Amino acid sequence: MPVTPRKQQRDLPQINERIRFPTIRVIDSGGEQLGIMTPQEAMRVADERELDLVLVSDKADPPVCRIMDYGKYKFEQEKKAREAKKKQHSAGVKEVKMRYKIEEHDYRVRINQAIKFLKSGDKVKATVMFRGREIQHTDLAEDLLKRMATDLQEVAEIQQSPKREGRNMMMLLSPKK
Repeated sequence: MPVTPRKQQRDLPQINERIRFPTIRVIDSGGEQLGIMTPQEAMRVADERELDLVLVSDKADPPVCRIMDYGKYKFEQEKKAREAKKKQHSAGVKEVKMRYKIEEHDYRVRINQAIKFLKSGDKVKATVMFRGREIQHTDLAEDLLKRMATDLQEVAEIQQSPKREGRNMMMLLSPKK
């Protein structure tokens, strides 16, 4: 979708000559109020200090502008956004698959995987797969999933109890708070 000149202008920050209000409240770079003046007077003050006039809040009456180094301000905002993005962790769903005839060592490996996922804040979907006539033994699969829930009760709580979906039986575990 092409960007129209009007939209492009709206996205630009209101700095210096782009500020179009009859009067504005001006704050200097130190945070001190300089009072209410016209944008032209505020621009003159900003030019004397070799800084920019930036619109901080257009919701106030009169709108608030600040005299600051716009390049530095923009860099700080981008830096804050990057830091916030870095700290975000979206809790995903990790899956642990097995068959109901699983050997003890393999079962322990699945338990350790589930513990690792839960400790990192992810939910765990434990799935028991059936092949062929194994589907007759849903009770054994349910017992295996319940055993897994009791083995993980220190780090997890059952979010969805074992239920059959097609040729699988699954259970959803979430990390304890």
